[in-house]
Amino acid sequence: MIDTSSFQGKTAKFYTLGCKLNFSETSTFARMLREMGVREAKKDEVADICLINTCSVTEVADHKCRQVINRMARQNPNAFIVVTGCYAQLESERVANIPGVSLVLGSNEKADLIQYLSDAWNKFDGQDQQGTFHSVKTKEIIKFQPSCSKGNRTRYFLKVQDGCNYFCTYCTIPYARGFSRNPDIASLVQQAKQAAKEGGKEIVLTGVNIGDFGRTTGESFLDLVKALDQIEGIERFRISSLEPDLIDDKLIEYCAQSRAFMPHFHIPLQSGSDEVLKLMHRRYDTALFAHKINLIKTITPDAFIGVDVMVGCRGEEPQYFEDCYNFISTLPITQLHVFPYSERPGTSALSIPYVVDDKEKKRRAHQLLQLSDEMTHRFYTEHIGRKAEVLFEKAVRGKAMHGFTKNYIRVELSPAQVQESYDNQIMQVRLGDFNFDKSALKVELL
Repeated sequence: MIDTSSFQGKTAKFYTLGCKLNFSETSTFARMLREMGVREAKKDEVADICLINTCSVTEVADHKCRQVINRMARQNPNAFIVVTGCYAQLESERVANIPGVSLVLGSNEKADLIQYLSDAWNKFDGQDQQGTFHSVKTKEIIKFQPSCSKGNRTRYFLKVQDGCNYFCTYCTIPYARGFSRNPDIASLVQQAKQAAKEGGKEIVLTGVNIGDFGRTTGESFLDLVKALDQIEGIERFRISSLEPDLIDDKLIEYCAQSRAFMPHFHIPLQSGSDEVLKLMHRRYDTALFAHKINLIKTITPDAFIGVDVMVGCRGEEPQYFEDCYNFISTLPITQLHVFPYSERPGTSALSIPYVVDDKEKKRRAHQLLQLSDEMTHRFYTEHIGRKAEVLFEKAVRGKAMHGFTKNYIRVELSPAQVQESYDNQIMQVRLGDFNFDKSALKVELL
């Protein structure tokens, strides 16, 4: 039993780096602390507790983690600083040695974050002292931290899976998150029902490799989708990311006619060159990827399809990048998430001899981002003048309100039209022209 009396009236700040999965976990930790009597500190207030959930997907992410930790320590002197997440797992001792850090928890230990925090808090005197770290080897990461939270956002994020068994040559995530594991469908349904009771209307399914759902329980991701689709009160579900080889054709067909699963897919490609995919140890080729994209657009023509692409990885010779660009150009994709390859210690990609310099990585990224802008602009333009249903999200007072259509078109409601009551409401609109920076379509309420 944790004694929460010493936490009553304390304040906390939270910082999340990286993915939606990290955001979901941080929101859950914040809720746990709130239930213990800890209040979230205001922006300019010095906090008693700082929790930083880290990312380690690239070298840049590692550097940003260290910057955030140092800044939080500087802005919140004598605060108890907890660091968890992927960087904390991979570099536990190094993080613990950063001045101001009190407690570092790896991927297995963060499931018991409140217990670790409580134990260490009772010994904390508010003065600088050596941080302690707790982490285990990858094969020993077996715990699953449930999470279904929205934090200060409108949409809920439901963690349905953690870990990965793929070990792609460029990636450290399996080392940081452990092997693939998941809770059972019944527990996830209960969490989603609770979100509905709290007034939630949209839930995003998150995880590291969510198409691998069921490895622990013997269920399937399609089974999960069908079960969630029946939950009353939740109007929308979105699937954050699915590996191409794990997208069952039956799943695509089911989502096309489901009650609540939106016509919105996010699918990592990484490279449009079969030679590079082999070097990456990806489990599909361009033919399979093209089949999945074309099947989605055939069954659901208005579907939004986002795609991850990595540029400049080891072995990506100029012709392979051209093959990648040309392949992507042929597909009905809506948007690209483009990121340059980053050398990660301990990955097998380091044994691949051909190296792309940073200048060339930037050039390739810029070329693909231009293509992405063209694709997104074309998709948005096709929908101008149509009616749509939009879930609006809370706006800053005096600012425009934004939201998303079923197929993930971002819309903007002018400040003159905004009412606080529109937050978390699904409303009928007519889609107008682009806003000033072309990041959204202006809308007229119907």
